[in-house]
Amino acid sequence: MIITWILVVAGLFGLGVLAYIATRNRTNQIGMDGAISVIRSIDIEAFRNLVDPAEEAFLRASLSPKEFRKIKRERAWAALAYVRCAGRAAVLFAKAGQAAQRSSDPLIAESGVQIAHSALRLRLYTLQASLRILGQGMLPGTSDRPLSSLIDQYERTAETLLRLGRLRNQQNV
Repeated sequence: MIITWILVVAGLFGLGVLAYIATRNRTNQIGMDGAISVIRSIDIEAFRNLVDPAEEAFLRASLSPKEFRKIKRERAWAALAYVRCAGRAAVLFAKAGQAAQRSSDPLIAESGVQIAHSALRLRLYTLQASLRILGQGMLPGTSDRPLSSLIDQYERTAETLLRLGRLRNQQNV
């Protein structure tokens, strides 16, 4: 009998958590202005510097192996923070793209499709980059490929979203 009550309470708790998540996501819709502010909040040049192979080569030549591993690990964790932020931005971009797809204007709807697809690719790149950076953070001596594809995809997605914002502003004028 006690086990039954425990299961009922656990089920109700789980149902409450699911209801909270569902309502939180529904009330947490982001508009175009919010997505554009996310674009501007990520310092892409600082991220580019963190993952620049030339910068890593300079540090490797300038520091002792022990210091280099320490700095490399710290840089990897900082780069991971940027990648996670870009991943969250990709989700917001996808939501903005989906909202634009529902527009009656065919240009805005087409831009929405492009943004949604580009945001999906960006999200996949961020997942891949997260795994690579985690590996670099745990094993700083490993060689790493540049993350230029992630940066390029982020910039393409951001530019498409900014074009959509300009399109919407032109229609509202």
